Amino acid sequence: MVKPNILLADDHSITRRGLKLLFELYFGYPDMGEVSNCGELMKELSKKTYSHLVLDIILSDGSSLEVLPAIQKLYPELRIMIFSMQPAGIYAKALRQYGIYHYVSKTIHEDETIKLLRRFLQNDPPAPDHGEPLGLNNPFSDFTPRELEILHYMLKGTGTNEIASALNLKWNTISTVKNRIFEKTNTGNVIELKDLATLYKVN
Repeated sequence: MVKPNILLADDHSITRRGLKLLFELYFGYPDMGEVSNCGELMKELSKKTYSHLVLDIILSDGSSLEVLPAIQKLYPELRIMIFSMQPAGIYAKALRQYGIYHYVSKTIHEDETIKLLRRFLQNDPPAPDHGEPLGLNNPFSDFTPRELEILHYMLKGTGTNEIASALNLKWNTISTVKNRIFEKTNTGNVIELKDLATLYKVN
């Protein structure tokens, strides 16, 4: 197998350090790139060719969903694994639109993490879903990528104008999606939405 070029994208240095240790101890890959936010991620991908990307959902400057369309278009051969605290089932549908099927929860045991990383590096099919069951009535499980992007900002308390600026979208587009989020979650305001997101471990 050709030695992969691996890039780690996570806003917590201790997480990147832990992943690098696993890659070195169990797979013999001591050298890899690392970035902490979406901006750094796009710059690094433009400078060097990587074969594998281990990516968190939430980075320090936004949701990685915001840059996945560009990554898919510019680097179609790049294999991507999500390594996140976010519930896998909530993001699974959105991620499949970008051809991403490998998802590792940060909460699982180290031995299981190593097994899933090995499947990813060997280009094996992803393992069957091992995440926590979402339940039949989970209000977030059918969100589109755009709804998940805007949900991230809403949960941070970001206003409509600021979200529009961050995503380079029109104010009325953001307003329409926000209303759709409230409808899907049956919530009437951001406080209720935050309470519901906390219940389903979404942030």
